[in-house]
Amino acid sequence: MKRFWILAGAFAVTVATLALALLLGSLGFDVRRYSQHERRLARVLEEHPSIERLTRGLEDEGTPVLAAPATPDEVERIIGALGGRRAPDLRDKARRWTRLRVYSAADMLYFVFFDDEGLMSDFVCVSRS
Repeated sequence: MKRFWILAGAFAVTVATLALALLLGSLGFDVRRYSQHERRLARVLEEHPSIERLTRGLEDEGTPVLAAPATPDEVERIIGALGGRRAPDLRDKARRWTRLRVYSAADMLYFVFFDDEGLMSDFVCVSRS
């Protein structure tokens, strides 16, 4: 009977260690994934590209435009549908900047905001998962 409890305890410790390792690996992957996308857009933001230039560049890399809302109601609908838990931040930025484009980048959505002149002014990355 004593042997059973030793084996059961060893099994429980092994399963708990495996679960912790998988959880930490998943967390590390998410942090890395977000930081790569954030850095990518931060570098682009330094250049303040126009809507056309950014769209052309992203499409050339396989990141098409998913949405280009023209009215505040459309912006709100898009943010509500795709913004997830980042929706409050997206709404704040949408009030500040006049134009929004949403790009589909593999497992992420890029919400990119442009000023009145059509120059990139801000962005938010939202995970699809």
